[in-house]
Amino acid sequence: MDLWNQLMGGFATAGTPVNLLWAFLGCVIGTAIGVLPGLGPAVTVAMLLPITSQVEPTASLIFFAGIYYGAMYGGSTTSILLNTPGETGTMVTALEGFKMAKSGRAGAALATAAIGSFVAGTIATVLVTLFAPIVADFAVTLGPPEYFLLMLLAFTTVSAVLGKSTLRGMTSLFIGLAMGLIGLDQITGQVRYTAGVPEFMDGIETVLVAVGLFAVGETLYMALYEGRSKQEINKLSSVHMTRREWKRSIPAWLRGTVIGFPFGTIPAGGSEIPTFLSYAVERKLSKHKEEFGTTGAIEGVAGPEAANNAAVTATLVPLLTLGIPTSVTAAILLSALQNYGIQAGPQLFTTSSTLVWALIASLYIGNVMLLVLNLPLVGLWVKLLKIPKPQLYAGILIFATVGVYGMRQSAFDLFLMLALGLMGVVMRRFDFPT
Repeated sequence: MDLWNQLMGGFATAGTPVNLLWAFLGCVIGTAIGVLPGLGPAVTVAMLLPITSQVEPTASLIFFAGIYYGAMYGGSTTSILLNTPGETGTMVTALEGFKMAKSGRAGAALATAAIGSFVAGTIATVLVTLFAPIVADFAVTLGPPEYFLLMLLAFTTVSAVLGKSTLRGMTSLFIGLAMGLIGLDQITGQVRYTAGVPEFMDGIETVLVAVGLFAVGETLYMALYEGRSKQEINKLSSVHMTRREWKRSIPAWLRGTVIGFPFGTIPAGGSEIPTFLSYAVERKLSKHKEEFGTTGAIEGVAGPEAANNAAVTATLVPLLTLGIPTSVTAAILLSALQNYGIQAGPQLFTTSSTLVWALIASLYIGNVMLLVLNLPLVGLWVKLLKIPKPQLYAGILIFATVGVYGMRQSAFDLFLMLALGLMGVVMRRFDFPT
């Protein structure tokens, strides 16, 4: 009963006109970003962090969450119509979705992707609602040794899974840890790795690192190495499914949700592994194996899309209850919490319960918004692909520059942002995960 009351309180907060507006804006921007290949929610949230620093914390987190799961919805559009995944989590969708589009069934592929995302997102949100408070209660009993082991597990898993080799992953991890040590030690007062630069005394702002590596670095990389590719968009048919396609999609949605949710709670579990696993399961169980890789099997779109969205929603469990992000975007959301002086972890459900339950309630609201935005308006989102890439990249860099300068009005921050961006390009070029 207490859980129900807290959730209803969350709906009361998330349902205010201001917060509904922020949720809607997040869903719209997230869908648009998902449609545009190569950008992604991590880049977008990093870019908008400085600009939204003056926004009330609850509204800001609802906005960023909308961007996060909105991008998952939008990413399937380009996978199906262009064979170009808008997100890494929608790579598998392209395998069967593009084949369906080529055979004149793009509408059915887009419909099963959108509805599957809604079904999986809603079920996963229910699981977050039920299990997050339980995990938080358990986490209160953990002490420093247990948290040290959790962090060690997270670091080891991330470095082993991300990148093309464990060595590259470990190298990136130690670069990040070294950057985190720069500045004045808050306990001992010892100055560390400042190289005599006064601006480094307070350390490097997490927001600055996020904007430099992701917004600037990713944009420069795309402009340099991926900016000239062009592809023809498949013709879009009416977005609907037949009764037979519904019958084939529903079990795939449920299986995808079951596969995706656990992976979202694991450090570096991501959405790539569960989507590939879901695709393998659907291919094995399908009664229409001849459609896979030829005309396109609808189960090969339905299952992975459900797994993708379930995994994304599940990242909130370790993020809110343990303060451990299990994806890049979740790490930037953690930075957003820290910017407001809010410490993620087991005490969050006590100290900031209004924010937590409003965020969870916004997931239910956002899923409905995204279903409405993605089914009837898919033709509008496809038109975003006609935006010239030079103008798109220039706009991102302008947003990033204005946002970083607005934090402290410091020219040094701008030079540091550019340096971090160039470092991100070099790391990406040589397959070091950022």
